[in-house]
Amino acid sequence: MSFKVLIADKISDEACKILQDAGLEVVKKIGLDEDALAKEVVGFDAILVRSAVKVTKKVIDAGKESLKVIGRAGVGVDNIDVEAAKNANILVMNVPQGNSVAAAEHTIGLMFAMARMIPQAMQSLKSGEWERSKFVGMELCGKRLALIGFGAVGRLVADRALGLKMHVSAYDPSVPTYVMEALGVVPALTLDELLPSADIVSLHATLTPAAKGLINKETIAKMKKGAMLINTARGALVDEEALLDALNSGHISFAALDVFSKEPPLKDNPLIHHPRVIVTPHLGASTRESQTKVALAIARQVRDYLLHGVITGAV
Repeated sequence: MSFKVLIADKISDEACKILQDAGLEVVKKIGLDEDALAKEVVGFDAILVRSAVKVTKKVIDAGKESLKVIGRAGVGVDNIDVEAAKNANILVMNVPQGNSVAAAEHTIGLMFAMARMIPQAMQSLKSGEWERSKFVGMELCGKRLALIGFGAVGRLVADRALGLKMHVSAYDPSVPTYVMEALGVVPALTLDELLPSADIVSLHATLTPAAKGLINKETIAKMKKGAMLINTARGALVDEEALLDALNSGHISFAALDVFSKEPPLKDNPLIHHPRVIVTPHLGASTRESQTKVALAIARQVRDYLLHGVITGAV
């Protein structure tokens, strides 16, 4: 029996070759909207996507007679209606650690950019100014970095930050404290314990209903005045209005945002234009190396499931 796989997003040719070499029929259709994808998916056993394509209930319902697995070349699955897939008995797979190094390095890059005001200084110089005294930054050495979420990315960020001689603490109810301590990280049992001493707070938590708006007016008030915030996880973890108020009041001195509650954000989103906010367009996983790794991994996972029933990376 030959299985059919629909590639609905930008997946590398090497990944497609893995499927084809295994005898699977591969069809690549990129740029389809919801209606077109719902029509196209009929008769396929698997569909592979990255983050650009949304696998909605409508798409899942259209393909449920044949669909066996939805593969996400990456970590987050908020572009897939997981509940609809579960109800249709369709497996959803992701690659939970494929982007970890890229996301961790982007976090560290944003941290340096905030601490030394690199984008603002560059823009000033490009506009013809020479304002050295305006851009006096801070050293990261000796500062306390607080991590909310201590999964694969959080642990890599901690490792790099410790190499910079920072003090690192972390909060993650799903991770035993001895795991943090073994890596040289101070565990915090609550956000109330974590936030007050942090010079920089970095988000690496999974987006769940309970975590939505985790950084809000109340939690920001618990942060020390002048603290900095980094979000390379999911935009909805942050109440953007509360963050804007805290930036305007000076309670938060800088923020670095790679993700937003709505993507792409509205062009008039005040956070994008705020002078003390550094923004990037969801680039955490956007390296050549990570995109290749996750594409090859999800291709192997889908191949092994269809041909041998082996389940890896099930959501």
